[in-house]
Amino acid sequence: MTDRRITPANARVAHVSLKGRVEADRFTEGEPARVTRPVANLLARPDGARDRQILYGESVLVLDRHEGYAFIRADKDHYCGYVAEEALGEAREATHWVSAPATHLYPDPSIKSREVAALSHGSRLTITAEFPRFCETADGLFVPRPHVRAIGDWTDDPVGVAESLLGTPYLWGGNSRSGLDCSGLVQAALVAAGIACPGDSDLQREALGADLPPGEPYRRGDLFFWKGHVAIAVSSDRLIHANGLHMAVGYEDIDACIARIDDQGEGPLLAVKRL
Repeated sequence: MTDRRITPANARVAHVSLKGRVEADRFTEGEPARVTRPVANLLARPDGARDRQILYGESVLVLDRHEGYAFIRADKDHYCGYVAEEALGEAREATHWVSAPATHLYPDPSIKSREVAALSHGSRLTITAEFPRFCETADGLFVPRPHVRAIGDWTDDPVGVAESLLGTPYLWGGNSRSGLDCSGLVQAALVAAGIACPGDSDLQREALGADLPPGEPYRRGDLFFWKGHVAIAVSSDRLIHANGLHMAVGYEDIDACIARIDDQGEGPLLAVKRL
C-alpha cells in the first residue's frame, strides 16, 4: 500500500517513476517551479485539509494543474499534495536560505523602507548582489545580510535552531514562524543543519537516526517519538517541542513530559533516536 503523502500520484496523473506500479490516466516528468508566497498550504486534496506548509523560494515539481490548484511534490522532503496555483512561479535556483527566525523583504536597501513581505526561517532566496548591510534578490528586493546564509553553509547545532523558534505558536501542519507543529519544528532544525528530514513525525521516526539503547543517558539532539508526536532533547533532562499544552514551541522536563503524555492517554514513548 502506498503512502499518499510521499507518492507523486493522484486520480489524474502520476510521475513517470511510478509506471507499472500505479494506475493513472497519464504519466509525466513534471515541471519545476518555486513558491512565490511567504507561506503556501500543502493540502491533502484541492481546497481540503492542510497537511503541511511550504515556504517562499522552496522548489517543487508540478505534476498537474487543474481548476486553480497544482498537484506537486516538494523537493525538500518529497511530500505530495495540492497548493493554490497562484502561489507558484517559475523555477529558480536558490543561493541562500533565511537563517534567522524570520526576516523581511524590502524594496530598497534601507531599514526605513516599508517592507514588502515577511519571510520565515528556512525560506529560500536567489541573491544576485551583496552589500554591507543588505543582499539583493533576483526580484530586485532586499533582505538584511545578517539574516541569510549561503546554501551549504549550514548550522552545526540544530537544537539551537529549535531554541531560536521558542514561543512560536502551535499550528497543526505548520512550517513557518507564524505557526509550527512538532514535526515542523524538528524538520526546520535538521534541514538548517543540512540533514534531510521528512515532514511528519511517523516518517521521521522511520528515516532518522538509530534507536538509543535502554539506559543510555539522553544527549542534546536526541529525538523522542510518540504516536503522532516528536520532540528534541536540549540536554540530558530537558527537551523542546511544539506542543498543545503550551500551544507554542516550549521547553519541558523530559521525564515529566513522558509521564504527562502517557497520563493524558496519548500513549507511551515509542522510541528515542540519536542522529
